[in-house]
Amino acid sequence: MKIRLERDAMAEAVAWAARSLPSRPSVPILAGLLIKADANGVTMSSFDYETSAQVQVTAHVVDEGEVLVSGRLLADIAKSLPAKPVEFTADASRAELVCGSARFTLQTLPVEDYPELPEMPSATGEIGSGDFAQAISQVVVAAGRDELLPVFTGVRVEIEGERISLLATDRYRMALKELVWKPGSTSTRGAALVPARVLSEAARSMASGEVISVALSNPDVGEGLIGLEGHGNGASRQLTTRLLGGEFPKVRHIMDIQPTLTVRCRTDELVASVKRVALVAERNSPLRMLIGDDQIALEAASGEQAQASEAVAAEVTNIAGGEPALSAAGFNPHYLVDALGAVGTPWVHFSFTAAGKPCLVQGVNDADAEPDTDYKHVIMLMRLPS
Repeated sequence: MKIRLERDAMAEAVAWAARSLPSRPSVPILAGLLIKADANGVTMSSFDYETSAQVQVTAHVVDEGEVLVSGRLLADIAKSLPAKPVEFTADASRAELVCGSARFTLQTLPVEDYPELPEMPSATGEIGSGDFAQAISQVVVAAGRDELLPVFTGVRVEIEGERISLLATDRYRMALKELVWKPGSTSTRGAALVPARVLSEAARSMASGEVISVALSNPDVGEGLIGLEGHGNGASRQLTTRLLGGEFPKVRHIMDIQPTLTVRCRTDELVASVKRVALVAERNSPLRMLIGDDQIALEAASGEQAQASEAVAAEVTNIAGGEPALSAAGFNPHYLVDALGAVGTPWVHFSFTAAGKPCLVQGVNDADAEPDTDYKHVIMLMRLPS
């Protein structure tokens, strides 16, 4: 095999494919990056039996062929190369990379031992990469990290005609994002539980401004897979990952909160205040939000060692009338910061019902506007010490 390509194109392609390489491969062969050159260009692939990634770039192919080399080593080399064209040649035992006066020789791995990559499922619909990436980033913050509870480490993708919903929860908080997309058919229906980590990485790495094709396989017919495909910046990218098993908990009804009290304030002011006050918060202790008539006060402490408090201007509405349903709420400060960062709007709107009950967090684009109904973030309030 012999190919010539631009340094930036190679570095971006290798880095993208290498993202899916396992950090501790179950077998050494999975640490390899498969490079295939043919009349269509150069394709670089990685696979760990769960997730596969393929990227195709334009190149001048002198001799066709395929080779398997250490993916992480090639990625480190590619990003360190000077800004000059790259010539890559390989035979059965070694690969050589030349860029300007820099020259690297790599030992190859046996291509015949590399597993066959899964086929891309049939396309289900399309969505803009920017909208898709933003939606995923808003939802994955609520996904669990405990691999012993895999069902909570996923994002449930629900398709209902021209609406696609993303839902995640770790039992202590939950996030739902609904958006419009372009389905292959208006009668398209389906649901899948996708690993949050893979979905997040894929959304971030797809080129900005491109259209992403989403493909869901039928888990009742063969292996359950989701596939993502995008084209942009002179490259074509494909990613597949195996769906998670298990029954995702029914949590949508928890988000249908009928508030008795609402609080609205500037998002940036509240984020800054929460971060400052949380500096003295004792581990696993709540950040206390005291709700007044036209402000909220945040309080935290580490026993007798340190205490902090700060007031933030707010618009407080007692919907129920009479005596307010609650005067204080306890938040996990990390969950609160995550939620405030996810809404992505100048104003934030809290909906409360009673002490100890779930709190709904929504974004607001203008001080007098209605809350964003396409994104909902619910936090389970912590019990406050008496």
